[in-house]
Amino acid sequence: MVRTAIFKKPVTGSVAVGRYNLEGDAQADLKNHGGEHMAVYAYSLDHYDYWRAILHRGEMPYGQFGENLTIDGLDESACCVGDRLRIGSSLFAITQPRVPCFKLGIRLGDDRMPKLFSESARTGFYLKVEREGALQAGDAVERVERGKGEVTIRSLFEAYLNPSQRISAEIFARALDVPELAPRWREKLEQRLGR
Repeated sequence: MVRTAIFKKPVTGSVAVGRYNLEGDAQADLKNHGGEHMAVYAYSLDHYDYWRAILHRGEMPYGQFGENLTIDGLDESACCVGDRLRIGSSLFAITQPRVPCFKLGIRLGDDRMPKLFSESARTGFYLKVEREGALQAGDAVERVERGKGEVTIRSLFEAYLNPSQRISAEIFARALDVPELAPRWREKLEQRLGR
């Protein structure tokens, strides 16, 4: 038996955004998920076609990857740690990439998923709620501020997977300079830099 909250499904209407999650949602494993810096998980709609092809699937309803928000037009290559996003009346800050666990394989019925997910660097990202409010499907996702140092989620995740590459140390150092970086990631990057 595994306790998980990865099984998400689309909802309609306005949803309240609280400090630690969206109304009607919860995190099952608070040791590895949730909290202030992992309150909301966003995943790019643009990746769904890729996964349909890789996994040989037709329909994949939104929420397949455990995301709270399936967003269009922004992905890991465009978004940076520390970017601020306005959605509805709420304001969010991007805090870290997602590192997949075995539950993603359970969700999609394919135990290769954590590895495939990591190799693709299509990780999505976690958000901290900076201003509570409400949002609903169809709301615009507006970047209102760029993160310090412009460390993309993709470059940070790829450096994390390949810490011995020459550029990785420079990416880690720049990421550590971003105030919005999640504390767990800050600790991991400091360890990788030998601090």
